[in-house]
Order: sequence, then structure tokens, then C-alpha cells
Amino acid sequence: MKTEYRIYAALAVLALLGLGLYLSKQSQKKELSDHSAVAASADLPAIGVPKDDVDKITKVTIKNADKSDVVLEKKGDTWEVVKPVSAKANATNIRSLLDNLKELKVKESIDRTGATYAQYELTDDKAVHVMAYKGDAKAIDLYFGKSGSRGQMARVGGKDGVYIAGGYSSYLYTREVKNWRETAILKFEDANAIQVEVENKNGKFSFSKNDDKWSGSYAKRDKDGKLDKPEKKWEKFDEAKVKDMLRAYKALNAEDFAEEKADTGLDTPAKNGGLVHIKLKDNGGDFTIKVGKVSKGSSRYALKEGGDVTYTLSSWSADWAVGEKTKFEKGDDKKKDNKPAEDPHAHPEMPAMPEMPDDE
Repeated sequence: MKTEYRIYAALAVLALLGLGLYLSKQSQKKELSDHSAVAASADLPAIGVPKDDVDKITKVTIKNADKSDVVLEKKGDTWEVVKPVSAKANATNIRSLLDNLKELKVKESIDRTGATYAQYELTDDKAVHVMAYKGDAKAIDLYFGKSGSRGQMARVGGKDGVYIAGGYSSYLYTREVKNWRETAILKFEDANAIQVEVENKNGKFSFSKNDDKWSGSYAKRDKDGKLDKPEKKWEKFDEAKVKDMLRAYKALNAEDFAEEKADTGLDTPAKNGGLVHIKLKDNGGDFTIKVGKVSKGSSRYALKEGGDVTYTLSSWSADWAVGEKTKFEKGDDKKKDNKPAEDPHAHPEMPAMPEMPDDE
């Protein structure tokens, strides 16, 4: 074999040996990196509630620097707000909160000390502090601070360190107190309504349904406020207005709740607002809503007969209780658009997008 061929062969062998050595080192680096990642992951605290334990949660406390502290407790099969008020809790919002607890996880460690708590708004007076309990045992003790391009900053109660948390939805924990409370007042199928009465300072309106057709009568009040006999014929009565009213009341929700010792006017609703009475077919229900004075803006106080919670209703619902005769009559033919307004409170609460401040 010629010398030059021997040189080429030797170079080829050296190249193969070099490639093998390179691949071996790369493999070792990958194994070391994978091992380091596993070790680092194992060193991160587990913060979420295990899926099987979510329904075992019996109490949640939320301390928020910008809002009132909230305490939620499960009593029997239902949840209640016990602080800052005592009231039935909104089941849908409680369910969303509990489901989120199992999604919480630590993604990365930022600082193993407490030196940067102020920087990331994780101090006791700035953070959203969430604690959840299973009976007397604490299942979660977490603080949530700033949220930015790096993610949601968090710390674990009783443990120094700043972490990036995944799965946290801020709007689920920072609701106004009124949104933790049950806002549903009435729930029925409007097609099942067979009788409706409205009484206010303008008079008494009576509506009856026969074969899916609504008829109406009206009795006005005299100068002394007493009801006259119903008028013989109501020429301009519009049954579509009764259907509009039922759409407003079939899923009646509170806009807010009355403050303690508020002047509601609900002791004499026919004078200060109105009464709405709805009867369903086949003994399906018989409801009376008392509507009182104006609370703020155009909203009014309201109370479901037999209940003890005083609500505020939006004008879209309350205006039917205080309406004049024309409220239930055909409009001017010159008006092209007689489409009923949409209730701004008929849709589920939509969360506001959280602000995303820059990292420090």
C-alpha cells in the first residue's frame, strides 16, 4: 500500500475516533442536564391540591390588599360566605375556584430568600393570600404577587423563596364580595307562566294566558290612591310587552345587595316601587318580587317574598314593576325600532384581563 493511502486511512480512523469521543461527551452532557433538570424539578415545592382532594376542601380564606377579606365555608353540601357578610355563596364561582386549586404548580425558582418580596409585591400587605383547608388541616397557603412577562410571582407560606407559579387565574381569587354571593333570585321557563300581575302607584295590571295568547286588563288609581274597577277595554294593550317582561324575570339576578340599614322602601312597595306576581302552570311556582326605592343610578331595591335578602335590580328589570300604562302598550307606529333592550346582567360575569406590568 502506498504511503499516501496509509495516511488517508489513518486520518479516517482518527476522524471516526474523534466523532465517537464527541458523541460520547454530548451524551454525557445530556444525561447530566436531564439529571440536573429532574433534580431541580424535584426541589420545587408542590402547591396544588391533588385532584382527588379538591372536593374535600371545606374552607377557603382570601386576603386581598385591595378588597375586603373573604372567608368561604362549606356547610353540609353547600357553600356560604361567612366574612365579610353571612350569605349563601355563588355555587358557580366556588366551583371555578376549587377547580383552579388543582391547576396550581411551581414552574421555576426566582429567589431562594425573602429579599425580593417587596419587589414582586409578595409582602403581607400587597399579596393576595390564599389558604384552603381540609377540615382543620391546611391544604394550601400561598401568596400571589406581580404578574409580568416572566409569569405569575408567588411564595409559599412558612417557606422563604420567590417562584413562578403556573395555573393561577387572578380573577377567580380577587372578585368583589358581591360576586362571591348568590345573585340568582328567580329561575323559571317563561313559557310556563300563565298569570302575571303588576301593582304600583299607577294602578294594577293583570295579564292571563289562554292558548298561548296573553290578554290584559288595567285598573287605575283614583286621586286618593285607591284602585278603580278594571277598564272595560284596553285598546292599545300589547302582549309582546308581557313576554318582554317575562324574559327579564325568568332568570332574574341581582345587580348588587343592599347596604345595612338602607332606606329601601320595601315596607310599602306599591307606593315606592311596585310588586310583580308571577304564577306558573301545573303548580310550578308562585312568585312575588317587591321592588322599592331607587338605590343608586336607576337601580332599585328588591326582595323576593318569603326571602330575607335585599337585592338591587338593574333598571332593565325594575322598570317593569314601576311602569305606567304605556309600558304595556303598543308603541308609536312611526318608531321603526321597537326591539326590547338587552339585560346587561343576563350574561355570566366576564373576567377582566389582568394587567401585565414589566418585570423589575
